[in-house]
Amino acid sequence: MSITILYTRVSSVDQKTDRQRVKEDDFDKVIEDKCSGAIPIFERPEGSILKTLIDRQLIKSISVWQIDRCGRDLRDIINFIHYTTERGIPVNFLSQGLCTLNEDKEENPISKMIISILGVVAEMERKLSKERQREGIELAKLDPTKYLGRKLGSNEGPIKFLSKPQNKKALDLLKKGYKNIEVAKITGLHVNTITKVKRHL
Repeated sequence: MSITILYTRVSSVDQKTDRQRVKEDDFDKVIEDKCSGAIPIFERPEGSILKTLIDRQLIKSISVWQIDRCGRDLRDIINFIHYTTERGIPVNFLSQGLCTLNEDKEENPISKMIISILGVVAEMERKLSKERQREGIELAKLDPTKYLGRKLGSNEGPIKFLSKPQNKKALDLLKKGYKNIEVAKITGLHVNTITKVKRHL
């Protein structure tokens, strides 16, 4: 028996997926990831479960709120759609009203074109956001009253540092034997932060 899946994703553990859970009762199962969109969907903690269900031919269809929930990199989005299309699984993008396959399970060429365009837009938005962030920091550094760095004596202690949701999750993953780079991908934290977390093990 095949099931219908609603896949949701947010970037951090303190964010909610309420907006993405449109008519969630209409689906047999909801899969939720809380990690960076830069991580390919099948490499995410819950995304790997999604892939297992696909490989076992247990999925009838997959629905996602919008394209960037699948990835922030066009290549990752296309790889995901190609993988599901090859296996005859339609992917519905709810907010955009798009479906990768027609009712006869044939690839929808119009949707394919629009999805590619929206994927490029999502990738550009991510790059622009990072660039604006870098520019903001560089401009702030020119004004010492705005960019003071960390105040003297304000270093946080181990308890406060490890109590942060993402750091706590990183610690749990390290205890389970995950490598630093794997934990960084799952949590969205920088590898240097993971190294700092590991020192407290």
